[in-house]
Amino acid sequence: MMNTLDAKRVLETALLCASQPLQVRELRQLFHDELGADTLKTLLESLQQDWQQRGLELVTVASGWRMQSRPDMRDFLDRLHPEKPPKYSRAAMETLAIIAYRQPVTRGDMEDIRGVTVNSLVVKQLEDRGWVEVIGHRETVGRPMLYATTRQFLDDLGISSLDQLPPLETQGATEGFFEQLAGTPEDTDPSQMAMPLVVESSEFVAQETGSDLASPAAGTTQ
Repeated sequence: MMNTLDAKRVLETALLCASQPLQVRELRQLFHDELGADTLKTLLESLQQDWQQRGLELVTVASGWRMQSRPDMRDFLDRLHPEKPPKYSRAAMETLAIIAYRQPVTRGDMEDIRGVTVNSLVVKQLEDRGWVEVIGHRETVGRPMLYATTRQFLDDLGISSLDQLPPLETQGATEGFFEQLAGTPEDTDPSQMAMPLVVESSEFVAQETGSDLASPAAGTTQ
C-alpha cells in the first residue's frame, strides 16, 4: 500500500498536468481503485492545505477537482497575455443572470422579467459559449424550450453548485461575479437598460415563473 506522502505526490502531479477538472472516480484509477473515495477526499483536502500559501490553489468545481491560479495572481498573469477577453453585452449578462437564478426558464420568462424582447442571438451566444443549454420543454401551449446553466458555467466561475452564487440582494457582488466570466460588460446607453443585472426579489429564485416579477417596459429589444 502506498504511503500518504507518495499518494499525495501522485495526486498533485495528476492535477497539475490535467487539462480539465478530475473527478474522484478518475483519481482512484491512479491507484487501481486501492484507495477509497473517502480516503482520496481526505488526501485532496490535505493538498489544499499544502498549497494555501502558494500562487496556485486546489479547488473543487462542478466537474471535479482542479489546480488554478489564485485571484490575486490574475493581474500578473494577464501581463503574459495582454489581449482583452471577449466582452458580452449587458443584455447577455442580464439574460445569463436570469437563467442562473431562475432556471429552468423559457424565453417568455426572461422577457417577463427583463421587460424587453430577448434577442435570439443573445441566447445563442450564451449557448455557444457553453454556459446555457436546453434541458427540455414546458408542457404548455407551444411547448417552449426550457433553459438552464451548464457544468461549464459553474467551472468557469470556479464553483461547484448554484448554491455558491452570491445572494441576489448583493447587486454589486453579483455583477462582479458574472463579470469574472466575460470581462466588463460593454458600455450601454442607460436609456436602453431595461433593468439592473439583479432583480431584487426573493421570488426570483423560485422554480415556477410568475408574470408579476417585472412590469414589461415598452418597445426595447436587447
